[in-house]
Amino acid sequence: MAAGVITRHQYYCITHFMNNEPMKFSLSSPNAVARQYSVQFPNNNHKFQELNLSSMNGCGGGDYPIRTPLGVIETRTLPAAPTPLLAADSLNSAIYRLKSSDSPAEDSGIIRIEVPIQEKVEALDWLHSQSDTLLPRCYFSGRDSGDTALIQNRNGDDHASSNGHDSQQKLLSVAGLGSAVSFRHLHPFSLDDWHSIKRFLSNTCPLIRAYGAMRFDPRSDIAPEWKGFGSFYFMVPQVEFDEFKGSSMLAATIAWDKRLSRTYEQAIASLEATMWQVSSVVRRLNGNTTRAAVLHQTHVPNKVSWDAAVNRALDLISSKNSTLVKVVLARSSRLLTMVEIDPLQWLASLQVEGDNAYQFCLQPPESPAFIGNTPERLFYRNRLNVYSEALAATRARGRTESLDLQIGNDLLSSAKDHHEFAVVRENIRGKFETVCSSTVVEPSKVLRKLPRVQHLYAKLTGTLEKEDDEFKILSSLHPTPAVCGLPTEEARILISEIEKFDRGMYAGPVGWFGGAESEFAVGIRSALVGKGVGALLYAGTGIVEGSNSDLEWQELELKTSQFKKLMKNEAPLSAMMEKIEL
Repeated sequence: MAAGVITRHQYYCITHFMNNEPMKFSLSSPNAVARQYSVQFPNNNHKFQELNLSSMNGCGGGDYPIRTPLGVIETRTLPAAPTPLLAADSLNSAIYRLKSSDSPAEDSGIIRIEVPIQEKVEALDWLHSQSDTLLPRCYFSGRDSGDTALIQNRNGDDHASSNGHDSQQKLLSVAGLGSAVSFRHLHPFSLDDWHSIKRFLSNTCPLIRAYGAMRFDPRSDIAPEWKGFGSFYFMVPQVEFDEFKGSSMLAATIAWDKRLSRTYEQAIASLEATMWQVSSVVRRLNGNTTRAAVLHQTHVPNKVSWDAAVNRALDLISSKNSTLVKVVLARSSRLLTMVEIDPLQWLASLQVEGDNAYQFCLQPPESPAFIGNTPERLFYRNRLNVYSEALAATRARGRTESLDLQIGNDLLSSAKDHHEFAVVRENIRGKFETVCSSTVVEPSKVLRKLPRVQHLYAKLTGTLEKEDDEFKILSSLHPTPAVCGLPTEEARILISEIEKFDRGMYAGPVGWFGGAESEFAVGIRSALVGKGVGALLYAGTGIVEGSNSDLEWQELELKTSQFKKLMKNEAPLSAMMEKIEL
């Protein structure tokens, strides 16, 4: 080992894991000038890996009182550091102090320790640099700032602002590694599950969040590729990197609950093991990915089966004995490649075209990564204020400004597309009016222009009577007519009969729960990538009276083009104006 100073905390970790699985770690000295060291552990057993991959399931079970408040919910903000490397040093020292101090008297709790970083580092770059690990990971990037609240200084002290980190910052994106507590089950997401998650969250700790997703249809059978996700999967990251407008933040979270078989000491040990796998060397992704050669491509359904499915749906829609107005049929496209696709490289490439979209990645242990670049919000809640939107009907962008305007005008004046859009908008309005004390629809119909497609769009705003109504909004909004159909149950039954693949989390809610805020997108424009599956691309289209199976197939191709371009030498399109008002 190269000569240098090793802190007491580093010495403890080296001696503590001398008999565990070999891993390479980067150690930095406590001096102002960072030095790096390599440590190689002998190859004896797999305890190290098992310790990191295990996670407390916060859903509990049996008669556990899921609404019992935690004994401790706390955020501690340390002085800012100039670089991620020094921020990691500060975190390691704080974790060692936690370990050395007396255990809390409370049987349950969650503590977040955060270190502001004075330089801006992109969260996706940080996450991609953590490639040598089997830990679960997540990433979520917000779409816009129109109604997203600022993050306030949480401790009421001057640590952050006095060290160059603004007390008010817009959180742009979050990357997480490992889970302090996870929430997964095979049964459909319920009010009890929502309460299980919310007990780990608090209005006073707004950056303690649970990131995850839910299946489109939790009652359907789970295919092998979606097994690791369960019916729903959420995680509060153990180590988290937050990206702000002009700065960054590194954070670590421990969660414990003796009644869920996780002690405070076990939580500390698990966090220590995860921190030893965190790389402080961040390599920038440039948004360009090596084009993978496609060995084989299959669609489920194929074109012949698609035509038959669309015609069956149209027959039902026109039948006097059916109440079906719209059904959204989807397609799964499997791409087998010569080399395994890096899901984060793909996500970085999608970001080039994603200024007006959410980007997300969710990867449970030993599972493929669910990634997406979706334009559609399911809802955003800021305390009692809740926002949603209607997004339906699709056209391609024009190659010239005049052609683009012509295509947009055609979309606005199309009776068939207006009908499809109005079904979605009025359905969401009705659900808002059931839960909210007031509802506003403004604008009522505009064009939303994305780099490759344009849609009809409306924004809905409502006021909840109490924060618990968040679960009512979530459960009533999903699935929207934009991804399922109308009436919902009749459309869902037809989808389950026609589609011969598992949608999994495609078209399901994907996002995060927080104390004062929560935000969910609709998991469309998405794919399941890696871990031997190659890439599974998902896309759907609404079938209403007047639909044409050939045109709808072309729409599927258009919606998957953002992924397929990564297999071709095609330059990304630059973002254009998002909306055109009527």
